[in-house]
Amino acid sequence: IAMAAQMTDSHRRFLQILMSHGIMEGSEARKLHRHCCEIHKVYYAHDKLDDFINTINIHLQPLFMQIRKGMSEDDGRVRYALVNLAETEITKMASDYAENELELFRKIMDLIILSENGFASSTEILNFADQLKTKKMKKKEAEQVLKLFVEDKWLSEKNGEYTLHTRCIMEMEQYILSNYQGVARKCNICHSLAIQSQVCETCGIGMHLPCVGKYFKAQTEPHCPHCNDFWPHEIP
Repeated sequence: IAMAAQMTDSHRRFLQILMSHGIMEGSEARKLHRHCCEIHKVYYAHDKLDDFINTINIHLQPLFMQIRKGMSEDDGRVRYALVNLAETEITKMASDYAENELELFRKIMDLIILSENGFASSTEILNFADQLKTKKMKKKEAEQVLKLFVEDKWLSEKNGEYTLHTRCIMEMEQYILSNYQGVARKCNICHSLAIQSQVCETCGIGMHLPCVGKYFKAQTEPHCPHCNDFWPHEIP
């Protein structure tokens, strides 16, 4: 059996910086890889980032942590995130938030996943604040909690609408797929969980917006990749 590559200071520095960011765009991660190798004078190969990360992941295994590669639903670009494998459920957030804040997060998650487009409006969310079973929240409090969820990269906000942050999707994919069976969809193109998606009105398959854009790029008349019916949505 081949020995696992040794963790060096370059790997440790990479991990430390990624930890402080939580999530990083592919191009940033590639720059960081180069920077860490150069600072610690270890061999650098520009096409070996995934091997470099794999070495870190082998050493993270006993800690139930992993650097995961995923895609942003907004721009379709690669992201790297440090995720916790031990508890991928909302309980993982329990150490950081009060009980009623977690209850609000669950409600937000319901709204987002059950929505047509993968977004929940701040109005919808704030309407839940005074209906919480654990402890009601004033509107002002709920607004603060929403800000926190965005800062901590559980949610993303766009013009007063909220969706799940890429890091949250990467970390909670399994939890979401098993807790929202029949509702949560996988993208028909890249097969990972799709929150912001377009759905075929005939057969019900879903696709990420960036995947829709790529898939239909060369087609004059878009047809569903699954049932071949006309695709009625605007192509991003």
